Amino acid sequence: MERLNSKLYLQNCYIMKENERLRKKAQVLNQENQALLSELKQKLPKANPKGNPEGNTIPELNLSSSSNPDPSSSGKP
Repeated sequence: MERLNSKLYLQNCYIMKENERLRKKAQVLNQENQALLSELKQKLPKANPKGNPEGNTIPELNLSSSSNPDPSSSGKP
């Protein structure tokens, strides 16, 4: 039983470490996406100087509202 506990403990440690790595990667990707979206929104009016709202428009992308910026605050230990 103690051997199984040790094995499960090590697996849990590995999973937590991998989870932290993936969380950091997701944060970086989200920051990159936000920067690209901001850049795109700045360039879009320049690409459409006549102000044609029917032309080259993109839907509003609000990535930060659908993702939890701090998953550790979800209440899970």
